[in-house]
Amino acid sequence: MKICYFARVREALGLDHELLQPPPQVDRVDRLMAHLIAARGPLWAEVLDPERILVAVNQQIAAFDTPIGADDEVAFFPPMTGG
Repeated sequence: MKICYFARVREALGLDHELLQPPPQVDRVDRLMAHLIAARGPLWAEVLDPERILVAVNQQIAAFDTPIGADDEVAFFPPMTGG
């Protein structure tokens, strides 16, 4: 699975992307987030706060309960505004 981090998420984590093979029970976006937070700690919990982040799966905006698999790309990014 490829995980991409954009904008302030990338800046806070110091990481723009990574390849990860999560365990089989990590089959939805929210479970991936919980897995990353459990493995990496409080900074990740703050950055991956569902109230402050959006997600895309295979370059399509997705919900946190969206199924994911080993061949998917998951991207985390902050809400964007503009004019």
